[in-house]
Amino acid sequence: MRVWIDGRVLESPDERAVSVLDHGLVVGDGVFETVKVEHGRPFALTPHLERLSSSATGLGIGAPDAAAIRAGVAATLEGQDLPFGRIRITVTSGRGPLGSPRGDGPQTLVVVTEPCDRPPPVSRIVTVPWPRNERGALAGLKTTSYGENALMVEEARARGASEAVMPNTRGDVCEGTGSNLVYVLDGRVVTPTLAAGPLAGVTRGLLLEWAAGEVEIHEEDHPIEVLGAAEEVMLVGTTRDVQAIEQVDDRELAAPGPLTRQLQDVWARGSEQSPGLWGLDG
Repeated sequence: MRVWIDGRVLESPDERAVSVLDHGLVVGDGVFETVKVEHGRPFALTPHLERLSSSATGLGIGAPDAAAIRAGVAATLEGQDLPFGRIRITVTSGRGPLGSPRGDGPQTLVVVTEPCDRPPPVSRIVTVPWPRNERGALAGLKTTSYGENALMVEEARARGASEAVMPNTRGDVCEGTGSNLVYVLDGRVVTPTLAAGPLAGVTRGLLLEWAAGEVEIHEEDHPIEVLGAAEEVMLVGTTRDVQAIEQVDDRELAAPGPLTRQLQDVWARGSEQSPGLWGLDG
């Protein structure tokens, strides 16, 4: 693991480098992105930085210095042998008071790069009763206020799954704690609309683009109970890519199903045929 903070690479990941008054620590006042690394190359860095900027602007802390962040990514990748890994980019509003109001200092920029294991090709999910507020102030923003997500994914792990899937306040399928949902219902491939409150996933967006003309993915909203009737279910995310789901709650599914395999092939071809998405400029 290598850590870069505000222009400096730390001697150790355990080095204390952020103020106890940083508003990201005090109230979770920040945004972040996770970027996949394959064979030392980040994937879709530019789309992730664009979403980071959009989240920061939506949160009201202002767009971060993308050039500085790219320099941080380069510094944490330099000299590393990473067959598979991830980059975590975090931007907070900087030092502030012990309360919700912000300070007026500079943002804190953090880049952490580490090796990690590839997610398994097949996994399990559970549904949880806690809703995502699709009308909330943070809807659609990837913020560091992830306490809800931490609680949900620990619930999933306790029930033998890798991901928790939540409804929105209307009871419709929304998203996982760190993934988007795609499922097959009556032979049709469906993913929730962004109006339902999920994050506009980079992987989700690329899959919709690459599948066009080959597999029609319908953006529709349905009650979360449809996952109990879906013929196939997939998680779509930065390190998962397109992951087949073999169990939803206590219901087992044959995985990967035929449409899941087709979308996995679409993803593999799209990634291979998009060299511009790979690397520090990708």
